[in-house]
Amino acid sequence: MTAKLGEVLIKENLITPQQLKEALDHQRANGGRLGSILVNLGFVNDESVTAILSRQYGVPAVNLDLFEIDPNAVKIIPEETARKYMVLPLARNGSTLTLAMVDPANVFAIDDIKFMTGLSVEQVVVSEIGLGRAMDRYYAQERGLVLAEQMNQFNEQYNSPANAGVTGAQNTSLADALNEFQDDQASELDVIEQVEDEIDLDSGAKDANEAPVVKLVNLILVNSLEYGASDIHIEPYEKEFRIRFRIDGILKEIMRPPIKMRDALTSRIKIMSKLDIAEKRLPQDGRIKIKLRREGRSRDLDFRVSTLPTLWGEKIVLRLLDKEKLMLDMTKLGFEAQSLERFKRQIAKPYGMVLVTGPTGSGKTNTLYSALASLNTPDTNIMTAEDPVEFNLTGINQVQMKEQIGLNFAATLRSFLRQDPNIILVGEIRDFETAEIAVKAALTGHLVLSTLHTNDAPSTVSRLMNMGIEPFLVATSVNLIQAQRLIRRMCSECKAPARVQPPLQTLLEVGFTPEEAAGMTVYEGAGRDASGRECPKCKGSGYKGRVGLMEVMEMTDDLRELILIGASALEIKKKATEDKPGYPGMLTLRRSGLIKVMQGMTTIEEVVRETVL
Repeated sequence: MTAKLGEVLIKENLITPQQLKEALDHQRANGGRLGSILVNLGFVNDESVTAILSRQYGVPAVNLDLFEIDPNAVKIIPEETARKYMVLPLARNGSTLTLAMVDPANVFAIDDIKFMTGLSVEQVVVSEIGLGRAMDRYYAQERGLVLAEQMNQFNEQYNSPANAGVTGAQNTSLADALNEFQDDQASELDVIEQVEDEIDLDSGAKDANEAPVVKLVNLILVNSLEYGASDIHIEPYEKEFRIRFRIDGILKEIMRPPIKMRDALTSRIKIMSKLDIAEKRLPQDGRIKIKLRREGRSRDLDFRVSTLPTLWGEKIVLRLLDKEKLMLDMTKLGFEAQSLERFKRQIAKPYGMVLVTGPTGSGKTNTLYSALASLNTPDTNIMTAEDPVEFNLTGINQVQMKEQIGLNFAATLRSFLRQDPNIILVGEIRDFETAEIAVKAALTGHLVLSTLHTNDAPSTVSRLMNMGIEPFLVATSVNLIQAQRLIRRMCSECKAPARVQPPLQTLLEVGFTPEEAAGMTVYEGAGRDASGRECPKCKGSGYKGRVGLMEVMEMTDDLRELILIGASALEIKKKATEDKPGYPGMLTLRRSGLIKVMQGMTTIEEVVRETVL
């Protein structure tokens, strides 16, 4: 079927033989369906692949973005089964179930669903990308309603006047409330288990005081996943105690447990992350690894935990490291075509240094992991020094830094050079010693990838020289510097042309050219559907997911000459952005953002919030 699809696409002049070869190579290296790979690589559009599959199998093709799916039909098949077979129920008519399938030839899926539902199946073919979006929309909507209701119910019951001033074992209504939540979640959530311990949410804790706290922590951790949060902030103040989630880069308050729960909740999290519960004067760092099992499907969740003593108790921040959110496909990170081509060209070189810069939480790790994933072949020795190791990557040798025993970036790098590496990733260049060894490694036949904290790509050169690296070493060792930011992406469900279009002068001030500003339509996330109800996908915010702004500065001979004479970051930026015959200038962070505004991906407010002219 794979070869046949490729042959048909070539026969109809939709792709070239070279594009098919590239897609098949990608499939052999990374797996996946050929049709989706061709779409992701930009060789063909979704509709063309679906139309050809429809003709091949003799079943109708459906565009799920335009199709009205019956929410009651979706409930007939559990999410786990739907994702396993890549199917989605669209409608039920008597004893017939209309089933959207990526692969209508999958007789095992059809037989299993017939047996499970007792219904006959009528197939339609859909694209894998469209099916994934529809699944996320309908199944997440169903889960989100349940979880939101649980959180609201908990807040109402626990913060009710009846519970004011009630402590410990006397607070039976809290235990009852959480037990009710537990019963509600039984079908959704079976077990959360730690690496060594097991926490069974169905069997309450033995101690009456402990049970509500254990269940509340479990509820917070599970909700962070369902809300798509990257961080959980647990913050004590003088007279209140609040929990916030960072969703798409913005903090949102989720609940306010009573201040009396502060110590118990803090201790519970510290026990789970194997920290010293008696030490409340010093910051501590730990990790929680749990296994979430829902509807027979198991997921590993990893939380990085940081505690900090504040005036009114310990503030705790948990960062969710969700493997399923790790995007290793560079084409989806937000690169413009020109920037992606330059980045790929430089990471393919056998030696030199590629630096990714940006503030904490700007997606630097994801970009570097994506680069490593594309370079990870059986004939390449890749070694990484990280603090901390965020995700485990098969086929890559990852080393966790341990400063307390002297295992820092510089010491690890020295050892790496005796381990016959081809590619080295250094989590962060923080000091002269690490920078010096990294530069030497880049000059002696190794490709070095690393990160720095600078505002943009040109200022990274000045930062390296301020660390003590000689200009001639910077000029000869660095292949490429990339600065990046993450901004919120407009919700695809409720996106619409802005009700009030910005004035022409405003568009010019933010950086659009007069030609671009004259013919522009600016979009916004309305946060509501056509009937005025809150959008279930973005929960009324108008934004869902994030996309990267990329500033990719490839080292040219002109730039190297400027570095050698000690030019300022401003002069380097001016030269880098100059257009030359056959070589367009660098796209700045602001320009990358403006392109995404013109493409209808994001808003001007998001771009202005993260970039400067």
